[in-house]
Parts: sequence; C-alpha cells; structure tokens
Amino acid sequence: MSDLERSALLRELADVDVLWVRLRNRIDREVMAVAPKLKFIISATTGLNHIELAEAERRGIGVLSLRGEVDFLREIRATAEHTIALSLALLRHIPKAREHVQSGGWNRDLFRGNELHGKTVGIVGYGLLGRLVAEYLKCFGARVLATDPFIDSTNLASGVSLVSQEELLVKADIVTIHVGLNETTRLFFGARQFAQMKTGAWFINTARGELIDEIALLEALQSGRLAGAAVDVLSEECSADMNSSPLVQYTRDHANLLITPHVGGCTFESMEQTEVFLAEKLRDLLFAAGATPTSEA
Repeated sequence: MSDLERSALLRELADVDVLWVRLRNRIDREVMAVAPKLKFIISATTGLNHIELAEAERRGIGVLSLRGEVDFLREIRATAEHTIALSLALLRHIPKAREHVQSGGWNRDLFRGNELHGKTVGIVGYGLLGRLVAEYLKCFGARVLATDPFIDSTNLASGVSLVSQEELLVKADIVTIHVGLNETTRLFFGARQFAQMKTGAWFINTARGELIDEIALLEALQSGRLAGAAVDVLSEECSADMNSSPLVQYTRDHANLLITPHVGGCTFESMEQTEVFLAEKLRDLLFAAGATPTSEA
C-alpha cells in the first residue's frame, strides 16, 4: 500500500487491477483512464462521493464499500465517538484553552463552558450513526430528539423522541447531522434551517460537507444565530488548497468554529475492522471468479 498524491497515483496505475482508496484522491474518469486493467475499487467508507460511480459502471469496474453493510456497521463506532468529542470540545472551549496554556496562561475563567447534561440534542438522520450518537448522548444525561423520514416511532431506542425536523430545530440546543449524501440531500441544510434553530444553539456535522450550505453556516456564525459549530467535513475536501475555504479562513480569527480533517472514522480500531472486512469480501469475489489480482495500489 502507498499513500500517493494524485500526480503519483496517476503514474502508478497502468498495471493495477485492484485500487484501494480512502479519501485523499477523487477517483474519476481521469484516474480510471490510466488504469486499463482495473477490476475493483475498494473504499472503506459508506459515502462514495469521492468515486465517479457512473464511470466505474461504464467501464465494468466493481466498487466495494461499506454502503449497505448494516449488520457490520452496528459496531463501527469511531465517527459517533468523534461527534461527541467535537461537541465537548466546542462546549468546553478545549482547543482555545489548550492554546492559552501553551502561551503561558492559566486563567480558567476565560473558558467557562457548557455541559452536555440536560441539553436537548437534535439528531437529523436516525440511521446507524444517529442511533450510536443517541446512545452516547443518553449516557451524558442529554434529552435526545430525532428526525428521519424513513423511520417511525416504533423504531426508536428508549429515551429518544421522534419529531418533525421543524420541531427539532426549534427545540434543540445542539443539532447534529447524520444523513447520507445523494442528489436529494445535497445542500438540504441551509439558511432556512439555520434560521429555525434556537439563537445560541450549536451545530455539528460529521456526515458530509456537501449536505450543508457552508456560506449559510458562516453567516449563522457571524450573525450570532449560532453560538458555535464543529465540522469534520467540508464540501471541497479534495481541493489542492483548503486555505481558500471560507470556513477555514473564518477559523483563523474565531474560536466558535472547529474543523477537523475528516478524521471521524480514523481510528486504529475502526480502520482495522473495516479493511479486514473488505479484504475478505474482495477475496471471496476473486475466489468465486477463479482469479487473483496481479497488482494493487
């Protein structure tokens, strides 16, 4: 396995028939065009917006991922834990407090924060990750609301209340997004939704950046509508220059926005579990076809 920048990746694919990717590079028609032997693309993710799926299908390239692997994903907890970590870091001003100590300060009164206990947390998207996040939130003593058009009240864990999205946004102190990305959900959360939220609420996104109107998020932070936000994802993550992102620029002078570089699923434990799982799926497919790959990148 090699960790390749795009230019290096393009040079290495001529004899590759299995390409194992994460999120660094977009696997588009340019990549596939220089890999004439490519049979499979493997991505240990549920979201596949970094792969041009239509082009892969046109070329007869199989794509193996975690999408739809419901039973397996029930115990992959890294992103749910990161959602809680971002919430706590935001509410307790942890990054700014660390900077304060590094600069020689020791004034705890500058960093009086808030607790998760007793807060109303709204989960938008009550799938596998939403359920895990709800489980953790209940341990903190938070009141948990959920909204999801694909579930009903009989499919809720104890202590979680199903409400409309409008009611959730009005009542929640913290809103966290756990929605899959497709053409119907792209930019589904924007100015109207931020305007419905409580003044002084917090916003968390560990799903996909493309779900959010980032300019509307920025305006909600600048206006004071939101007390703060923490995101692990941005809409242009594959950009060569993340410095151009308005949200990245905003963080340089404002402590109420935290951004991490899509590390939600990036733990030793979860990456080992998911990669072994997909390696076994690939092995079974190759054995069924009576073939083994000659080269892998």
